[in-house]
Amino acid sequence: MSSIRYIISAPSGSGKTTLVNELRQYVPNLEFSVSYTTRQPRGSEQDGREYHFIPREEFEAMIERDEFLEYAQVFGKYYGTAKSVLRHAEEMGHDLLLDIDVQGERQVKQKMPDAVSIFVLPPSRKELESRLRKRSVSENVHAEDVIRRRLDEARREIENYPNYDYILINDRLEQSVDRLQAIVLGERIKRSGKPPSPQEKQYLASAEKSLKANMQDKIRDILGTFDESAPAATEAKR
Repeated sequence: MSSIRYIISAPSGSGKTTLVNELRQYVPNLEFSVSYTTRQPRGSEQDGREYHFIPREEFEAMIERDEFLEYAQVFGKYYGTAKSVLRHAEEMGHDLLLDIDVQGERQVKQKMPDAVSIFVLPPSRKELESRLRKRSVSENVHAEDVIRRRLDEARREIENYPNYDYILINDRLEQSVDRLQAIVLGERIKRSGKPPSPQEKQYLASAEKSLKANMQDKIRDILGTFDESAPAATEAKR
């Protein structure tokens, strides 16, 4: 069976990084792609863990050498996924988890239509604002306009949900990790071509609940919490 590429995207502050870190503890043979960026590290971020932080000149040289699977500019800063991570996962016989934004998702899906895309949402605008404020303290960022800009950007990003296969609302961490695990393992089960065991049937049933077609009402409710709030401008973050 060929390796599966999973794409996971989320508005800034949705808890995606925590979910991914938890997932990787439970799911074997899953490579994680660390993106490249030309922006500066924030808070406790470390080179090679959250991102590979490189100079703009180096990033543009990688573009010239066609080394990126996908890349984009967000507010003047480059972000991209190197093709080398895909090759490494294939050589190891592992699946690959790509942590990329809505722009990157479109690029990867065009090149790899069979990739599995997962969009992580906060349960509401109020909860997202609370998380952003808590994170701003840890990052030593206290500018109110930054939080407002990120909230507005989140609203625009959520509108891209129709492009994704699965929708995961990150309300309670433990349940969200279980649902994410079910999606990843469920896709492996479906593509294995083997009859599922009783345990595997549970993963498949859980994953099905997160299919986009089964999440429409909940997505509309979340979007409604943003519509009820005053519009504001935000900073995109990959």
